[in-house]
Amino acid sequence: MNQAAPLRKHSGFRWLFAGQTISVIGSQFSALALPVLAVTVLGANEWQMGFLNAADSSAFLLFGLLAGAWVDRWLKRKVMIAADLIRGVALLLLPALWLMGLLQFWQLLVVGAIVSVATVFFDVGYQSFIPILVAKDQIGSANSVLETSGQISHIAGPGLVGLLLTILKAPWLILADAASFFVSAFTLYRLRDDEIPKSVESRRPLRTEIAEGLHFVWRQPLIRAISFTTSTSNLFSTITFTLFPLLLLRDLGVSPASLGIVFSIASVGGLLGATSTAKLIKVVGEGTLISLSAVVMGLAGLLIPIAAMLPQMPALILIGISQFITSFTTLSYNITQVTARQRLCPPELLGRMNASIRFFVWGVMPIGALLAGWLGSVLGIQITLWIAATAALLSASFVVFSPLTRLQVMPDIAE
Repeated sequence: MNQAAPLRKHSGFRWLFAGQTISVIGSQFSALALPVLAVTVLGANEWQMGFLNAADSSAFLLFGLLAGAWVDRWLKRKVMIAADLIRGVALLLLPALWLMGLLQFWQLLVVGAIVSVATVFFDVGYQSFIPILVAKDQIGSANSVLETSGQISHIAGPGLVGLLLTILKAPWLILADAASFFVSAFTLYRLRDDEIPKSVESRRPLRTEIAEGLHFVWRQPLIRAISFTTSTSNLFSTITFTLFPLLLLRDLGVSPASLGIVFSIASVGGLLGATSTAKLIKVVGEGTLISLSAVVMGLAGLLIPIAAMLPQMPALILIGISQFITSFTTLSYNITQVTARQRLCPPELLGRMNASIRFFVWGVMPIGALLAGWLGSVLGIQITLWIAATAALLSASFVVFSPLTRLQVMPDIAE
């Protein structure tokens, strides 16, 4: 329901906010409980863990474009409800199999693949649903509020999950995540919107509709620049992220507890970035903030390979600073560019546009993980980190040398 009432009085947005907050908190449980279950209960090795972790991003590469075309044909809210229910039921299977003594590693892969595909559909529908639910001038604020909620859960989540794992077995925490998806589905069921499904008569072959989404992303110069920067940045940042635990835990000898502190520091930076974005837009402008965030994010990434050459304590301090700045600028970049994309895209193309973006910017992540393993084994971690950090900084050039840098206010569809 597009309306001018403040978000805090928007009943539909309140339901969405409540459901997504609970769902994000629940996802923190599985994010740590699943690898703990794989390693401590099922004795997974390095190759198995690699397959398990790759499942989260590979679905966007394999199914992202199809999901966009289908979601544009369907009601976004119903797609999200179905995806939540599928994820909840799939995760329920793991504690059930564990209780019966039947749990095996291949079942983790199957459940992970099901959850991953459902997440593709949910995320495409989710980003396309915000402009349907709230008024155009509220899109930026809605994205900021939802991202703020997510960052708060990331601050408290890892510590809470770590504490609970000392008391409860990992499958019980996975059960809690499954319950959070059912809560999210219920809140989505309770809210109302005015979206009208695309008529059957207006549908064309999937290939044609997918091509329309890709062509829109390519032909819209602002969205194209954002896509290039985000995709290349994600590719090389994934290399760093993949090698990050090895750098801290093996090469620098940092304890797992200290690693958790680093992630918490990063989440604080993300929270501040989410809450500060609206004010930063007023100070520097929307397009300028996108370019500025990309540059500062790249510069912060250079601190990681520098830290790799230092003793443990100064290295840990430098990595903490890097993660804080990176998370801050990632949130300011994402909130601003996602809002810009939602305003620039015609409503009938939102699902396909978001799916095309996801295909480009998340589909590169499995490739980055494979590159990390290859380059790290051939060149060593330090050289690989320098290559990744330098390339990630250069990725900002796509937005820096585009009209975005000079835009104080992003145009909408009509402009």
